[in-house]
Amino acid sequence: MASRCESQESGGNEDLDSENVVKVNEPVGNLSSYYSLPPGYTGTPKKGHLMFDACFESGNLGRVDYITEFEYDLFIRPDTCNPRFRVWFNFTVENTTPYQRVIFNIVNFSKTKSLYREGMTPLVKSTSRPKWQRIPSKNCFYYRCPDHRKNYVLSFAFAFDNETDVYQFAYCFPYTYSRLQNFLAELDRRNLDCYRRELLCLTVQRKRLDLLTITSPENVKDDAKRRVIFITARIHPGETPSSYVCQGVIDFLVSKHPVACVLRTYLVFKVVPMLNPDGVVLGNYRCSLMGFDLNRHWQEPSHWAHPTLVACKNHLMELDSDENVHLDFYIDIHAHSTMMNGFMYGNIYDEEERFERQAVYPRLLCANAEDFSMTNTSFNKDAVKAGTGRRFLGSCLNAKTHCYTLEVSFFSYNTAISQGTSPYTEEGYFKLGRNVARTFLDYYKLNSLVLPGKKNTVKAANHRKESHGADNKE
Repeated sequence: MASRCESQESGGNEDLDSENVVKVNEPVGNLSSYYSLPPGYTGTPKKGHLMFDACFESGNLGRVDYITEFEYDLFIRPDTCNPRFRVWFNFTVENTTPYQRVIFNIVNFSKTKSLYREGMTPLVKSTSRPKWQRIPSKNCFYYRCPDHRKNYVLSFAFAFDNETDVYQFAYCFPYTYSRLQNFLAELDRRNLDCYRRELLCLTVQRKRLDLLTITSPENVKDDAKRRVIFITARIHPGETPSSYVCQGVIDFLVSKHPVACVLRTYLVFKVVPMLNPDGVVLGNYRCSLMGFDLNRHWQEPSHWAHPTLVACKNHLMELDSDENVHLDFYIDIHAHSTMMNGFMYGNIYDEEERFERQAVYPRLLCANAEDFSMTNTSFNKDAVKAGTGRRFLGSCLNAKTHCYTLEVSFFSYNTAISQGTSPYTEEGYFKLGRNVARTFLDYYKLNSLVLPGKKNTVKAANHRKESHGADNKE
């Protein structure tokens, strides 16, 4: 491999089952049961002739070039109807021989700056080892390659040790539309009085856009005064960590934890857990089925091209105009491909009091979550971001509504305690979500919005939080 490189820089637990590899009917341009054979070979594929497949939900692999029996160039399929974005990959390999060693080169990333420079590596699992694992950093290299016009290439070496296994490789922990639907169906079966699920709209591909309402039953009465927190996730389909964080928020809010009980007593949580289901199913990184980056179209979304944005925006505007509703927060959850930790983006306002007020929640979250960074948190009004949910809603909703983007790293976080980087796991993302939810209690206590009549409940919640720690899971 050294002869092909100009320089070399070191670059959950779920089964490999129908949730991940269910076949989809959409012609997305992915490889389907493709054997990569030596040039001129015309016979039946033999053991060791690798078979690649990405024709499953959230899969992405558009092309494989056979270099030698030990090396293959892999090409990410661009987002549908938008060739600009090539980052997410998710594919399977089978028909291996025991201890077959290969080098995979992913050669057509659309971004050059990457966490691969910081030690991030692809994930792998197999039918006999169903837990996702990161490929060791010593086996991965991210470098400019002269064979590919000096574009950045990710190369990683891998040894297949079981000839009957199907191996799956991915950019980050996959979280499919089907997985979300299964999770929500399980919540439905629990018949929780604090949880309601409704269909907000259907996507272009007729997928569900779900809206969840989590609160105590008395808060949904027509004449009830309500403080609302609105959370969205997965507007960019390849940013899978956002779904894990969002599920962590939901799991905590519907739990019997005393803090969750207090939050449901005073607050109404509205959650749209997947704003771009079509892009998720197709295995896109940033765009919808029609090639739109939905987080640039909040200002004037189209009914035919951006139906999920129209439905979500209309619901937010209804809440904002309801005299019985105080819309306190809008938080849009994303994942970041070049930075560590969790952090937030907020807006800059001319009113000094409003600007200072919106810094309170991130500071409280930083105190509760060891992986949240105030150093990375920033406030801006970049014109390029005018069409994002954070910027648009911050300019048109009530002045007392806090609008944030919550980012979490695709790779890892670092703290003074860990004295180094700690790679995120699925559980690590869930944990951040739980801490996001818990922090609302601190915020409302600080602002004296927890009513005196509930002191005993609040005291019990505080005692539970102090005795078990802010990151303890029910």
